[in-house]
Amino acid sequence: MAGRTALVTGSAKGLGRRTALELAGLGCDVAVNYVHSREEAQRVVAEIEALGRRAVAVQADIAKAEDAERLVRTAEERLGGVDILVNSAGPFIRKRKLFADYSAEEIDFLMNGNLVGTMHMDLQVLPGMRERGWGRIIHFGFGHAAEARSWPHRAVYAAAKVGLVSFTKTLAVEEAASGITVNMICPGDIRGSFKEKGIADAAGVLDEESPRGRPGTGEDVARVIGFLCLPESDFVTGNTIDVSGGLDPIKSNVRRAKDE
Repeated sequence: MAGRTALVTGSAKGLGRRTALELAGLGCDVAVNYVHSREEAQRVVAEIEALGRRAVAVQADIAKAEDAERLVRTAEERLGGVDILVNSAGPFIRKRKLFADYSAEEIDFLMNGNLVGTMHMDLQVLPGMRERGWGRIIHFGFGHAAEARSWPHRAVYAAAKVGLVSFTKTLAVEEAASGITVNMICPGDIRGSFKEKGIADAAGVLDEESPRGRPGTGEDVARVIGFLCLPESDFVTGNTIDVSGGLDPIKSNVRRAKDE
Protein backbone atom coordinates (compact mmCIF):
# COMPACT_ATOMS: atom_id res chain seq x y z
CA MET A 1 0.00 0.00 0.00
CA ALA A 2 3.04 2.28 0.08
CA GLY A 3 2.49 5.32 -2.10
CA ARG A 4 -1.31 5.18 -1.87
CA THR A 5 -3.25 8.16 -0.53
CA ALA A 6 -6.27 7.64 1.70
CA LEU A 7 -8.88 10.20 2.72
CA VAL A 8 -10.93 9.29 5.79
CA THR A 9 -13.84 11.57 6.66
CA GLY A 10 -14.65 12.11 10.31
CA SER A 11 -11.24 10.78 11.32
CA ALA A 12 -10.32 13.01 14.26
CA LYS A 13 -12.03 10.62 16.66
CA GLY A 14 -13.80 7.28 16.94
CA LEU A 15 -13.93 4.66 14.21
CA GLY A 16 -12.60 7.12 11.64
CA ARG A 17 -9.48 7.77 13.70
CA ARG A 18 -8.81 4.06 14.16
CA THR A 19 -9.29 3.52 10.41
CA ALA A 20 -6.90 6.33 9.51
CA LEU A 21 -4.20 4.79 11.71
CA GLU A 22 -4.85 1.31 10.26
CA LEU A 23 -4.37 2.56 6.71
CA ALA A 24 -1.25 4.48 7.70
CA GLY A 25 0.08 1.27 9.23
CA LEU A 26 -0.45 -0.42 5.86
CA GLY A 27 1.68 2.26 4.19
CA CYS A 28 -0.82 4.91 3.11
CA ASP A 29 -0.46 8.66 3.38
CA VAL A 30 -3.66 9.94 4.99
CA ALA A 31 -5.84 13.03 4.80
CA VAL A 32 -7.56 13.45 8.17
CA ASN A 33 -10.91 15.23 8.11
CA TYR A 34 -12.71 17.01 10.92
CA VAL A 35 -15.49 19.56 11.42
CA HIS A 36 -14.88 20.94 14.93
CA SER A 37 -12.23 18.66 16.50
CA ARG A 38 -9.11 20.45 15.28
CA GLU A 39 -6.83 19.50 18.17
CA GLU A 40 -7.80 15.83 17.96
CA ALA A 41 -7.20 15.86 14.20
CA GLN A 42 -3.73 17.32 14.66
CA ARG A 43 -2.91 14.57 17.14
CA VAL A 44 -3.93 11.94 14.59
CA VAL A 45 -1.69 13.63 12.02
CA ALA A 46 1.22 13.46 14.48
CA GLU A 47 0.58 9.74 15.10
CA ILE A 48 0.54 9.02 11.37
CA GLU A 49 3.73 10.98 10.79
CA ALA A 50 5.36 9.00 13.63
CA LEU A 51 4.66 5.90 11.53
CA GLY A 52 6.73 7.43 8.72
CA ARG A 53 3.79 8.43 6.52
CA ARG A 54 2.61 11.84 5.37
CA ALA A 55 -0.61 13.31 6.73
CA VAL A 56 -2.67 16.48 6.64
CA ALA A 57 -5.70 17.63 8.64
CA VAL A 58 -8.47 19.34 6.66
CA GLN A 59 -11.55 21.02 8.13
CA ALA A 60 -14.69 20.37 6.08
CA ASP A 61 -18.34 19.45 6.55
CA ILE A 62 -18.99 16.79 3.93
CA ALA A 63 -22.73 17.49 4.05
CA LYS A 64 -21.92 20.65 2.06
CA ALA A 65 -21.04 20.11 -1.61
CA GLU A 66 -18.55 22.99 -1.63
CA ASP A 67 -16.77 21.59 1.43
CA ALA A 68 -16.56 18.13 -0.14
CA GLU A 69 -14.94 19.62 -3.23
CA ARG A 70 -12.48 21.65 -1.15
CA LEU A 71 -11.62 18.64 1.02
CA VAL A 72 -10.72 16.44 -1.93
CA ARG A 73 -8.87 19.24 -3.73
CA THR A 74 -6.77 19.99 -0.63
CA ALA A 75 -5.95 16.31 -0.08
CA GLU A 76 -4.84 15.97 -3.70
CA GLU A 77 -2.71 19.12 -3.56
CA ARG A 78 -0.98 18.09 -0.34
CA LEU A 79 -0.71 14.31 -0.70
CA GLY A 80 -1.49 13.37 -4.31
CA GLY A 81 -4.50 11.76 -5.93
CA VAL A 82 -6.94 10.09 -3.55
CA ASP A 83 -6.74 6.31 -4.06
CA ILE A 84 -8.86 5.32 -1.05
CA LEU A 85 -11.93 7.13 0.26
CA VAL A 86 -13.44 6.00 3.55
CA ASN A 87 -16.74 7.77 4.25
CA SER A 88 -16.73 7.43 8.02
CA ALA A 89 -18.46 10.73 8.87
CA GLY A 90 -22.22 10.67 9.40
CA PRO A 91 -24.40 12.40 12.00
CA PHE A 92 -26.59 10.42 14.37
CA ILE A 93 -29.22 11.72 16.80
CA ARG A 94 -28.89 9.66 19.95
CA LYS A 95 -32.29 10.54 21.37
CA ARG A 96 -34.99 8.14 20.19
CA LYS A 97 -38.01 9.81 18.63
CA LEU A 98 -40.92 9.07 16.32
CA PHE A 99 -40.64 10.33 12.77
CA ALA A 100 -43.60 12.69 13.38
CA ASP A 101 -41.50 14.47 16.03
CA TYR A 102 -38.61 15.33 13.68
CA SER A 103 -38.16 18.86 12.43
CA ALA A 104 -37.51 19.59 8.75
CA GLU A 105 -34.01 20.76 9.72
CA GLU A 106 -33.24 17.47 11.47
CA ILE A 107 -34.37 15.48 8.44
CA ASP A 108 -32.11 17.51 6.13
CA PHE A 109 -29.24 17.24 8.62
CA LEU A 110 -29.39 13.44 8.76
CA MET A 111 -30.05 12.87 5.06
CA ASN A 112 -27.33 15.27 3.89
CA GLY A 113 -24.78 14.00 6.37
CA ASN A 114 -25.35 10.28 5.80
CA LEU A 115 -26.39 9.97 2.15
CA VAL A 116 -26.09 13.10 0.03
CA GLY A 117 -22.72 14.11 1.50
CA THR A 118 -21.29 10.66 0.80
CA MET A 119 -22.42 10.98 -2.81
CA HIS A 120 -20.69 14.37 -3.04
CA MET A 121 -17.44 12.85 -1.78
CA ASP A 122 -17.60 9.91 -4.17
CA LEU A 123 -18.29 12.23 -7.08
CA GLN A 124 -15.17 14.24 -6.31
CA VAL A 125 -12.74 11.30 -6.16
CA LEU A 126 -14.07 9.24 -9.08
CA PRO A 127 -12.37 11.16 -11.93
CA GLY A 128 -8.91 10.65 -10.46
CA MET A 129 -9.55 7.00 -9.61
CA ARG A 130 -10.80 6.36 -13.13
CA GLU A 131 -7.77 8.04 -14.64
CA ARG A 132 -5.41 5.89 -12.56
CA GLY A 133 -7.50 2.74 -13.07
CA TRP A 134 -7.55 1.97 -9.33
CA GLY A 135 -9.64 2.99 -6.35
CA ARG A 136 -11.25 1.86 -3.12
CA ILE A 137 -14.43 3.46 -1.75
CA ILE A 138 -15.84 2.47 1.64
CA HIS A 139 -19.25 3.52 2.93
CA PHE A 140 -20.49 3.16 6.52
CA GLY A 141 -23.88 1.64 7.34
CA PHE A 142 -25.38 -0.11 10.36
CA GLY A 143 -25.88 -3.77 11.19
CA HIS A 144 -28.41 -5.49 8.90
CA ALA A 145 -28.83 -2.31 6.81
CA ALA A 146 -28.95 -4.39 3.65
CA GLU A 147 -32.17 -6.03 4.85
CA ALA A 148 -34.00 -2.67 4.85
CA ARG A 149 -36.01 -3.57 7.94
CA SER A 150 -37.98 -1.07 9.97
CA TRP A 151 -36.07 0.65 12.75
CA PRO A 152 -38.56 2.45 15.00
CA HIS A 153 -37.29 5.72 16.51
CA ARG A 154 -34.45 5.85 13.95
CA ALA A 155 -36.53 6.45 10.81
CA VAL A 156 -34.47 9.16 9.11
CA TYR A 157 -31.01 7.78 9.88
CA ALA A 158 -32.10 4.30 8.78
CA ALA A 159 -33.63 5.64 5.55
CA ALA A 160 -30.41 7.45 4.68
CA LYS A 161 -28.22 4.41 5.29
CA VAL A 162 -30.55 1.98 3.51
CA GLY A 163 -30.53 4.33 0.52
CA LEU A 164 -26.74 4.23 0.74
CA VAL A 165 -26.86 0.43 0.46
CA SER A 166 -28.49 0.68 -2.97
CA PHE A 167 -26.06 3.40 -4.01
CA THR A 168 -23.11 1.25 -2.87
CA LYS A 169 -24.22 -1.68 -4.99
CA THR A 170 -24.98 0.49 -8.02
CA LEU A 171 -21.68 2.37 -7.91
CA ALA A 172 -19.79 -0.91 -7.49
CA VAL A 173 -21.25 -2.25 -10.73
CA GLU A 174 -20.76 1.00 -12.63
CA GLU A 175 -17.11 1.40 -11.63
CA ALA A 176 -15.88 -2.21 -11.57
CA ALA A 177 -14.41 -1.98 -15.06
CA SER A 178 -12.41 1.06 -13.94
CA GLY A 179 -10.62 -0.91 -11.23
CA ILE A 180 -12.65 0.73 -8.45
CA THR A 181 -14.30 -1.30 -5.70
CA VAL A 182 -17.15 0.02 -3.54
CA ASN A 183 -18.21 -1.68 -0.30
CA MET A 184 -20.13 -0.87 2.87
CA ILE A 185 -18.99 -1.63 6.41
CA CYS A 186 -21.77 -2.06 8.97
CA PRO A 187 -20.42 -1.79 12.52
CA GLY A 188 -22.32 -3.19 15.45
CA ASP A 189 -23.03 -1.28 18.64
CA ILE A 190 -19.46 -0.20 19.37
CA ARG A 191 -19.59 2.30 22.20
CA GLY A 192 -17.57 5.10 23.74
CA SER A 193 -13.83 4.67 24.06
CA PHE A 194 -13.97 1.21 22.48
CA LYS A 195 -14.34 2.93 19.10
CA GLU A 196 -10.64 3.77 19.26
CA LYS A 197 -9.39 0.71 21.14
CA GLY A 198 -7.75 -2.46 19.91
CA ILE A 199 -9.00 -6.04 20.06
CA ALA A 200 -6.55 -6.83 22.87
CA ASP A 201 -8.16 -4.08 24.97
CA ALA A 202 -11.48 -5.97 24.85
CA ALA A 203 -10.01 -9.30 25.93
CA GLY A 204 -11.60 -10.39 29.18
CA VAL A 205 -14.19 -7.60 29.10
CA LEU A 206 -17.71 -9.04 29.32
CA ASP A 207 -20.52 -7.70 27.14
CA GLU A 208 -23.67 -9.63 27.94
CA GLU A 209 -25.57 -8.14 24.96
CA SER A 210 -23.03 -9.37 22.43
CA PRO A 211 -23.29 -12.96 21.19
CA ARG A 212 -19.49 -12.87 20.91
CA GLY A 213 -19.33 -12.05 24.59
CA ARG A 214 -16.97 -9.08 24.37
CA PRO A 215 -17.32 -5.47 23.22
CA GLY A 216 -16.58 -4.56 19.65
CA THR A 217 -13.61 -2.26 19.01
CA GLY A 218 -12.37 0.17 16.42
CA GLU A 219 -9.72 -2.33 15.41
CA ASP A 220 -12.41 -4.90 14.52
CA VAL A 221 -13.81 -2.43 11.99
CA ALA A 222 -10.49 -0.99 10.78
CA ARG A 223 -8.99 -4.42 10.03
CA VAL A 224 -11.87 -5.24 7.68
CA ILE A 225 -11.51 -1.89 5.94
CA GLY A 226 -7.79 -2.47 5.59
CA PHE A 227 -8.46 -5.83 3.92
CA LEU A 228 -10.95 -4.32 1.47
CA CYS A 229 -8.42 -1.68 0.47
CA LEU A 230 -5.65 -4.14 -0.43
CA PRO A 231 -4.83 -4.49 -4.15
CA GLU A 232 -5.59 -8.22 -3.91
CA SER A 233 -9.16 -7.50 -2.74
CA ASP A 234 -10.26 -6.27 -6.17
CA PHE A 235 -12.80 -9.10 -6.57
CA VAL A 236 -14.71 -8.02 -3.45
CA THR A 237 -17.11 -5.24 -4.40
CA GLY A 238 -20.75 -4.25 -3.95
CA ASN A 239 -20.98 -5.87 -0.51
CA THR A 240 -22.38 -4.86 2.86
CA ILE A 241 -20.28 -6.44 5.59
CA ASP A 242 -21.51 -6.62 9.19
CA VAL A 243 -18.81 -6.27 11.85
CA SER A 244 -21.02 -6.82 14.85
CA GLY A 245 -20.00 -9.95 16.76
CA GLY A 246 -23.39 -11.41 15.82
CA LEU A 247 -25.37 -8.60 17.49
CA ASP A 248 -28.58 -7.38 15.86
CA PRO A 249 -28.48 -3.65 16.74
CA ILE A 250 -32.02 -2.96 15.53
CA LYS A 251 -33.62 -5.56 17.79
CA SER A 252 -31.44 -4.64 20.76
CA ASN A 253 -32.20 -0.93 20.41
CA VAL A 254 -35.95 -1.54 20.01
CA ARG A 255 -35.92 -3.75 23.08
CA ARG A 256 -33.94 -1.16 25.05
CA ALA A 257 -36.40 1.58 24.02
CA LYS A 258 -39.34 -0.51 25.29
CA ASP A 259 -37.58 -1.08 28.60
CA GLU A 260 -37.13 2.66 29.00
